[in-house]
Amino acid sequence: MDRPPRTRPPATLASLAAELGVSRTTVSNAYNRPDQLSPQLRSRVMEAARRMGYPGPDPMARSLRTRKAGAVGLLLAEQVSYAIRDPGAVAFLEGLTLECDEAQVGLLLVPARPESEDVAGVTRAAVDGFVVYSMPDDDPHLTAALARPVPSVICDQPTFPGTDSVGIDDRAAIRQVAEHLLQLGHRRIGVVCMRLGRARLDGPVPIERQVAARYHVQRNRLVGLREACTAAGVAWDRIPVVERFEHTVEAGASAAAEVLSLDPGITALIATSDVLALGAIGELTRRHQRVPQDVSVTGFDGIKAAVDAGLTSVEQPVVEKGRQAGRMLLSPARKAAGRRIVLPTTFLPGRTTAPPRR
Repeated sequence: MDRPPRTRPPATLASLAAELGVSRTTVSNAYNRPDQLSPQLRSRVMEAARRMGYPGPDPMARSLRTRKAGAVGLLLAEQVSYAIRDPGAVAFLEGLTLECDEAQVGLLLVPARPESEDVAGVTRAAVDGFVVYSMPDDDPHLTAALARPVPSVICDQPTFPGTDSVGIDDRAAIRQVAEHLLQLGHRRIGVVCMRLGRARLDGPVPIERQVAARYHVQRNRLVGLREACTAAGVAWDRIPVVERFEHTVEAGASAAAEVLSLDPGITALIATSDVLALGAIGELTRRHQRVPQDVSVTGFDGIKAAVDAGLTSVEQPVVEKGRQAGRMLLSPARKAAGRRIVLPTTFLPGRTTAPPRR
């Protein structure tokens, strides 16, 4: 009777060390601390590992031993796909990954859809810290992340005492947009904004919802617009404000259509993001209304597509936001939390604004 061929047992760190006649620490250093070995010795270890089929140290065992996951968690109030298609999120991700690369740590995307109450993904995430990207202040995923015994840095929103954060002065930045339009002579203005809370709402926004918005960035931008209009003698309660839950060009188009249904005579439309503004321009073009001759349009963010289109906007350093968030979290000299970094913005007067039509 034929016997089955003997299979060689899987190589281990100990068997590889024995084969080479070196200590297990030497083999471990070849993977985890290569600077401790000469190039020749490390090459010899790696070649033997390849020949014997040794896959390297078990990352789970190493994590348990060092109590380090070797990864940063990026918590965002969207599906993972949002991080690779939204221009602002992509730019922020670029900056954060640059810092992770320099620190030689990985990045784990932890999605947290606004409608979801399941925080298991946050509590189980094997990470050494969280970067929170633009969350509402009442999100249970945010609460779960801040409850973990690991450091956190919040980008944009919300701001909590005792928690590191990085962002811009949204209120002051968008006032420049409103003042620009008011100086041009606009008085009939409409606004389209991003979501103000976790519950889906697509439609006109009463003042009560504006001031109680759980997304602080949008709340502050609406406050800045209201302050500028009030200072110029324009009644804010006569300005239609329309909210969209999804942040897409299509949402911007439909929001612009709704604003025009509420006040067909507007001469300027302010969008609280460039993505929504580009959608609004598309809707006005579809209606054969010229920008800026018939309706001026402004955005916010300074994304490439908007700059290329000549959109009047506010440019914010989104890549630098990501870098600063990463540095704050990964800095070896990290001290007590509670630091706040406010980055500068730049007003970009473009080709989409002009004095109102007569």
